[in-house]
Amino acid sequence: MSQDAKYIPALRFKFLTPLYDPVLRRGMREQTVKNRLIHEAGLTPNARVLDLGCGTGTLTILVKQSQPTADVVGFDGDAQVLDIARAKARQHGVNITLEQGMAYQLPYPNNSFDRVFSSLVLHHLTTQDRARALSEVKRVLKPGGEFWVIDFGKPHNPLAFLVSRVMRNLERTKDLIDGLLPDQLQRAGFPRVEVVARFMTLFGTIVLYRARGADTNPDLC
Repeated sequence: MSQDAKYIPALRFKFLTPLYDPVLRRGMREQTVKNRLIHEAGLTPNARVLDLGCGTGTLTILVKQSQPTADVVGFDGDAQVLDIARAKARQHGVNITLEQGMAYQLPYPNNSFDRVFSSLVLHHLTTQDRARALSEVKRVLKPGGEFWVIDFGKPHNPLAFLVSRVMRNLERTKDLIDGLLPDQLQRAGFPRVEVVARFMTLFGTIVLYRARGADTNPDLC
């Protein structure tokens, strides 16, 4: 971890982790946003998918349910949320892989995944560690693979702008609220970045991004 970096649990403090799922369901329109990601990502049978910063496994499980033959891996730095994710996977009867580690040190070979998803993770990272994590995502994606991101974005209406005045001072959201993530993705090797959708939430604007490398074949997308 970078010297200036400090690991931030799902809701900043470990004692709040049990509240993570209710907060996302009610405050972040979780089902709507994550189902939209899965719909847009166009997963194919037997795809290999990495849910980077999988948290309590909601998206990881939804991915597996949407494409049962996919090989789905959830990866997170927080052992506590991974225990919750394992319990949820057993409850839903899905077979997913859940592993612990940091986003900027992925333990996977080059060209390992067809899709990498990231939901509300990148704003937890310092600018330096975010750049390292994005480079790692590019490394583990197969040629033609895609990186799909759900996270804070530039406010898209007056209410979101007002909310952003508070949110930009919390954790490390400022870069994303300032709209800098597309440029950071491009510098990490994703020249083709697009905003697929914007969502208004209690915490401000949440954006769904699609990032692709220069080696992407449009006919395969």
